[in-house]
Amino acid sequence: MSGPEMITLGCRLNLAESEAMRALAADADDLIIVNSCAVTNEAVRQTRQAIRRAKRIRPEARVVVTGCAAQVEPESFAAMPEVSLVLGNLEKMSLAAHLDPAGGSAIRVSDLMAVRETAPHLASGFAERSRAFVEVQNGCDHRCTFCIIPYGRGNSRSVPAGIVVDRIRKLVDDGFREIVLTGVDVTSYGPDLPGDPSLGLLVERILRHVPDLPRLRLSSLDCIEIDPRLEEIVTGEPRFMPHLHMSFQAGDDMVLKRMKRRHSRAQAVETVRRLKARRPELAIGADLIAGFPTETDEMHSNSVRLVDECDIVMGHIFPFSPKRGTPAARMPRVAPEVVKERARRLREACARRRAQWLEGLVGTTQRVLVERGGSGHAENFAPVRVNQIRSSRAKSRGVVTNSEQRPSTSLGTNEVREVLITGVEGGVLVGVPE
Repeated sequence: MSGPEMITLGCRLNLAESEAMRALAADADDLIIVNSCAVTNEAVRQTRQAIRRAKRIRPEARVVVTGCAAQVEPESFAAMPEVSLVLGNLEKMSLAAHLDPAGGSAIRVSDLMAVRETAPHLASGFAERSRAFVEVQNGCDHRCTFCIIPYGRGNSRSVPAGIVVDRIRKLVDDGFREIVLTGVDVTSYGPDLPGDPSLGLLVERILRHVPDLPRLRLSSLDCIEIDPRLEEIVTGEPRFMPHLHMSFQAGDDMVLKRMKRRHSRAQAVETVRRLKARRPELAIGADLIAGFPTETDEMHSNSVRLVDECDIVMGHIFPFSPKRGTPAARMPRVAPEVVKERARRLREACARRRAQWLEGLVGTTQRVLVERGGSGHAENFAPVRVNQIRSSRAKSRGVVTNSEQRPSTSLGTNEVREVLITGVEGGVLVGVPE
């Protein structure tokens, strides 16, 4: 093995930072680095499970735990016999300085609330050879009542635009075809920088100064913070991919108020309506929480209806999970069996909407970035498997059935191909190169 073994849980930001850590510890073959997530109790449980499994497979390796769960619960991870070192989210990016060859469990976790700058290395991570994740912002100044992440990431800090542009230009020169801008609260980019730039201005600068970048995406957005410049780019710039993931969380105004979200139900619906009116092919994803404390059946039904009203085709559904130290953990709880049932209803609503969306793409031509094994994603982020046509006779008829196709072995990774979509199999579009 060359370099540390990386185990990454959680968000795209963690993916970017894991690759940065891999580079920082390139010579440490004896390390297992677990980059943890604290967004739900289930995520913390999965982190512990991953630690135990990794140590069982490689008992001789040292296990370093970092990430948000390590930041907010360092003592509990240090108490695990499998763990050699616990690093906070600040310390993870000076990893080598904290490695002690002598071993022994230790905690290196700083108070992130005192951090006011984002270091240049936070614009340097990538996760695969076709799509790169570039961190442009970290931390969060908002205090949603259910969320522990501000205590795991600190207050909002932005990476200067010049650093971001230089990093993206280098990634494009290295062959990456798609860049995803990531952050904890990416739409809050800019107020801490000179001149108070917006996320829209950053995206505009990237597109202007990196003309060879063919595809740009954003990670999760807060709809209330989409500035006019960003809206113009989202709806009118061909190199900005027609796919947005919204941090809606709920579709009922009282629940949103108790969550301390800053948008209303009407604002969520209007944002999507306005954007899709200008760019109809825009695909919408969203985070939704089921069974938030005090949620009634009527409030839940409002969230279910939001799936159709906002045309949510990529729903991330989270059963409410109380995080110790958050206000929501002290609110009157919904019964666990009710939470589970409401999460099921939301998932079913999203699955129906997604199935309709995918079926509606059959017969269209999609530009697909081939990532591995003949599979990839269309510009709207629909998953696509690119097949070959079995016979020239089938191709000459002009109508190609799925039975006349086979998985492609000739497509190169990192190609962008025009693909005729011929069907849907297992929630994945299938098609043939045009």
